[in-house]
Amino acid sequence: MLTNRVNTLSESITIAVSTLAEELKAEGKDILSFSAGEPDFGTPQVIKDAAIDAINNNFTRYTAVDGIPDLKRAIANKLQRDNGLTYAPQQIIVNNGAKHSLFNLFSVTIDRDDEVIIPSPYWVTYPELVKYCGGTVVEIETQDVSAFKITPQQLKDALTENTKMLVLTTPSNPTGSVYSKEELTALGKVLEGTNVIVASDEMYEKLIYEGTFTSSASVSQDMYKRTVTINGLSKSVAMTGWRFGYMAAHNTELIQATKKLQGQSTSNINSITQMAAIVALEGKADVDIEMMRVQFKARRDEAVKLFNEIEGLSVLKPDGAFYLFVNITKVSDDSLKFAKDLLAKTGVAVVPGVGFGSEGYFRFSFATDIESIREGISRIEKFVKEL
Repeated sequence: MLTNRVNTLSESITIAVSTLAEELKAEGKDILSFSAGEPDFGTPQVIKDAAIDAINNNFTRYTAVDGIPDLKRAIANKLQRDNGLTYAPQQIIVNNGAKHSLFNLFSVTIDRDDEVIIPSPYWVTYPELVKYCGGTVVEIETQDVSAFKITPQQLKDALTENTKMLVLTTPSNPTGSVYSKEELTALGKVLEGTNVIVASDEMYEKLIYEGTFTSSASVSQDMYKRTVTINGLSKSVAMTGWRFGYMAAHNTELIQATKKLQGQSTSNINSITQMAAIVALEGKADVDIEMMRVQFKARRDEAVKLFNEIEGLSVLKPDGAFYLFVNITKVSDDSLKFAKDLLAKTGVAVVPGVGFGSEGYFRFSFATDIESIREGISRIEKFVKEL
């Protein structure tokens, strides 16, 4: 009864672990979950006020499929101000979260047998969407010794005549690694003379703890022309449930194709979210963003210190995002079993690395309070000592 393409999809392991943790908690079990990629802060008041005003002003009807003009102008201004990128309104589309952006992008560009290069570890959704569209995933494996970043030579070796797209995530989910301007420039040079699209997922752009953020499309004119920039507000201003994402690309035809697809599927995103997003994009919540970033940095520092004191475990200090990708190769060769046993015996929920394409690790989200982080790592230490 079901189509082959939907049968190829795997359930999101991050959502599955988070859901199981919530179910166990509802049963009264003592559960500490570090599985979800969701800030524990509330959405800033200035954004909520804008949403309330939208409701009170009856801004509750259909809008343009690709977003209202004021919102698209706010996105364009943000990209110019923060990233040095210039886009016209027809080169921007607003989606129901960045996952929706990716679904639309892959749907209008990936045909059967097209190859999509995805560095691993990767966000769990990337390969699933490629498979759903009939494409072929080409993984480039990275490890903590290379800060989980691909090299120009690795990229060159992975390119074939069937390569359609390269997916870059900076800062990375699940590792927190951030590509420098020099590293992005070097990768861009490898792509010169090809027709490869770069899908640059920059959702964690505002959560940088060391160095500076560089947008992939900003490093050269060639990269600008081939890159689709994907971003949103879920992580930076704690708007996960509002469902706001967007794409921007020099290739107007590509953006208009996603608009056509969206017009026949979800149509416009929530009208109230659009008004709230304008406020965030205009910088009116920047004080809140900085407050959250400072808090996340302190949590990162504490968690890295505690994990690296546990015999058998190690973790690199990430430059961005709010995840640690913890190396467990000295204590286990099965991250799924490790995570299941950890949850069953200690009530601590983490996401096994195998779900991100990298066995021998687990992802630990530090987007929660410091007391829970300390208690969770303490339980993990006791669990590891018993292995």
